[in-house]
Amino acid sequence: MADLQARWHQAMAELPQDQWQELLANHQGAPDSASLPFYDWNWLQLLEASGSIVPRQGWQPCHLGLWRGERLVAVAPLYLKGHSYGEFVFDQSFAQVAGQLGLRYYPKLVGMSPLSPVQGYRFLFAAGENAAELTAAMLELIDDFCARNDILSCNFLYVDPAWQPLAEEAGCALWLNQQSQWTNPGHADFEAYLASFNANQRRNIRRERRSVRDAGLTVTPLAGEQIPAVLVRRMHDFYEQHCSRWGAWGSKYLTEAFFEAAACELRQHLVLFSAHRGDPLEPLAMSLCVRGGDSLWGRYWGSDLELDNLHFEVCYYAPIEWAIAQGIRQFDPGAGGRHKRRRGFIAEPRASLHRWSQPRFAGILRQWLPGANRQLLAAIEADNAELPFNAAYDPPHAPSRSHESSPEPG
Repeated sequence: MADLQARWHQAMAELPQDQWQELLANHQGAPDSASLPFYDWNWLQLLEASGSIVPRQGWQPCHLGLWRGERLVAVAPLYLKGHSYGEFVFDQSFAQVAGQLGLRYYPKLVGMSPLSPVQGYRFLFAAGENAAELTAAMLELIDDFCARNDILSCNFLYVDPAWQPLAEEAGCALWLNQQSQWTNPGHADFEAYLASFNANQRRNIRRERRSVRDAGLTVTPLAGEQIPAVLVRRMHDFYEQHCSRWGAWGSKYLTEAFFEAAACELRQHLVLFSAHRGDPLEPLAMSLCVRGGDSLWGRYWGSDLELDNLHFEVCYYAPIEWAIAQGIRQFDPGAGGRHKRRRGFIAEPRASLHRWSQPRFAGILRQWLPGANRQLLAAIEADNAELPFNAAYDPPHAPSRSHESSPEPG
């Protein structure tokens, strides 16, 4: 450890792309750079360079790197946040407690892939390094940074279950939240997926899909090099339009420049589902998904039409049908929405890890969290007990350590 130097970086551009990608590919038991694009150097760099994730939007990049000479040995992607938007782990109640104690909650330090509630956050280490020792050392550096800058909290969201125990052993507190996941147990086609539901829900799904076809719409998937740049720009229009419908709550974060750049530099990870009458390049509605390895993530959608069930078709059914055909094992449709249960998405816990610099504030939250985690797990169990599957079908779950509520450090 004595030969390592810590540096704080205010932009991805300060970190060498090739070395970052080596670290991303090296962690054992976790997704590599090909299967988790949200931590790819290009993805994070484009968020910053496009003006989507920048200080004026409440996101100050503040990445911690450990260097041995000119060699990057470990890195933690981090951001100073002036708000809690774009995280999908809702800690406003923490902010309220801080206010009651006369403490300033913002800015806070956050570790995640911005705007992406995607499981997989962790510190990245070079091959051959001691991950437990470096995790503890980096957390000490983060604690010191927070103390020097009067920052109350550091929060790691949607953490990688393989890294989670290292951070918990170093004193992080566990908070469980809920996410949805579709896992393919081996369905050969969409009809096999439908067969897993009870008769009533099979009829409902067929009726919903038929209503879209009866409106004269066809949904065509386009992936990777099949996607022309003009279609990604059209996706930005849908995204902007959809956000504007919600007014001040629209959560429009990504700039047009991000979509422009993604059309070139991230195209291999993109899958578009175009709903059209005639030419797929003239969509009337469209969703954007991201692919990595055997996983698919639903991200954004928009429509020029007000049509019942179109959202379900473009965002759930067509992606599931495509995922089965492509051998995709998992589909994460994005945050929120209990309506996803009716379409076969299982509720699962996701872990976030937290540290606080003020003892009284930390004590209150550490006392509250174990009970909150038990309640969350009970709610997930109750949710999944009502899934509309047939009696013979045993839905696949993805158990991981994030299901556990480990003892809080003394």
